[in-house]
Amino acid sequence: MTGPARTVDELLDVLALGAGSGEDQGVTHLQHALQCADKLAALRPDDLELQAAGLLHDIGHVLEPDDRRGHGGRARRHVEPLLGPRVGALVELHVTAKRWLVTVEPDYRHGLSRGSARSLTLQGDALTTGERAAFEADPHDADAVLLRRADEAAKVPGLDVSSLERWRPVLDALR
Repeated sequence: MTGPARTVDELLDVLALGAGSGEDQGVTHLQHALQCADKLAALRPDDLELQAAGLLHDIGHVLEPDDRRGHGGRARRHVEPLLGPRVGALVELHVTAKRWLVTVEPDYRHGLSRGSARSLTLQGDALTTGERAAFEADPHDADAVLLRRADEAAKVPGLDVSSLERWRPVLDALR
């Protein structure tokens, strides 16, 4: 399925497909999604949209495994019609947030996982002056950076996380 998700069940089904794919540092797409969402829930327990964005930010990799450059936009197009514009924006902006962090914190690059470092080049590396200004003017920039930091920290093999079903009520609440 590459079009917009119509139901929460469709989103959960696509995420479940990530259980057997996409290992980066020994963590599958599903494990990564669950870790990221859990981290954001701990940081912002009342921000269901941010948590959902953390859960779904890399769903584009499951939908189209070979598209490292466009996975953020693909994910946005998949989730936004069902979960709203803020979730969609955060999902897409997590890529630009990585590029922004590399731009403003050059040492951030050295902490990237192998997969994130490889995709950074495909995504354009550091931001240009104009790209940086546009990102910093976006009303979701700070939350996208928070999501990006959780994204990079959510690659711990064997970490005990919530189940996928734990996220159904969160996604249902956003429909």
